[in-house]
Amino acid sequence: MAKVRRPSQAGAFYAGTAEALKRQIKDCFLHELGPGRLPKVVKAGPRKVVGLVSPHAGYMYSGPVAAHAYYRLALDGKPDFVVLFGPNHTGYGSALAVMNEGFWHTPLGNAEIDGELANQIVRESRIVDVDDSAHRFEHSIEVQLPFLQYLYGSKFKIVPICFLMQDLSSAREVGQAVAKVLAGKNAVIIASSDMTHYEPQKSAERKDKMVLEAIEGMDETRFYSVIEAHRASACGYGPIAALTTAAKILGAKEAKLLSYKTSGDVTGDYSSVVGYAAVCFIK
Repeated sequence: MAKVRRPSQAGAFYAGTAEALKRQIKDCFLHELGPGRLPKVVKAGPRKVVGLVSPHAGYMYSGPVAAHAYYRLALDGKPDFVVLFGPNHTGYGSALAVMNEGFWHTPLGNAEIDGELANQIVRESRIVDVDDSAHRFEHSIEVQLPFLQYLYGSKFKIVPICFLMQDLSSAREVGQAVAKVLAGKNAVIIASSDMTHYEPQKSAERKDKMVLEAIEGMDETRFYSVIEAHRASACGYGPIAALTTAAKILGAKEAKLLSYKTSGDVTGDYSSVVGYAAVCFIK
């Protein structure tokens, strides 16, 4: 029997049935804060997108910003492999944890794990453990999957890696290992992260602007020093640094901010917001 990781957020962060979820994702693309049109996968796309940063709140809050990342990916063609980096919010499991077999289920179907790639990353990095428990209740990676399935159905394989430990040297090590394993493959890396948490709009925008400038500069050392100096509460800073490291090795020449909004832009309540950003790393 294949191992199946059941969704922990269907019916919560995103709609719980296939029809409602497809409609919800369409609405994210068409939303005034989204790209404003539905994505068309360009079959012969240039495949220049090495990686994306995408948010992971409930779709009603961050879905339109995430849609910018996936719209850009659709224009670029179709990856065969998607490596997903997400922060571990639950505290369960190993410090750096991958799942190396089975499927992740969502209302849109199953996404198959590529066991071979997962095991190569474990061997190459020496700090990533195989541990399903880290993934069981974690939403950061799960909420990316319906967007990928909306674009590509089940025609891609995934490697999910959860970061409880997010120091710079560990993030770099994971990034280097992933880059080595993905060299020459048609793959994309997605770092799942929200930006500043629960601050007034002005303060969130100010902090996030500095953090995003460091990401666009593809400089993970500066990125960490900005986060520390300004106490920026972006939750997936380890995944973003791992992506930055890997993207540069894989030939990315620029990182481009596609969209930045806050929960306040959606709800109209600017007193305490969460920031969301979509960033694209292109070779």
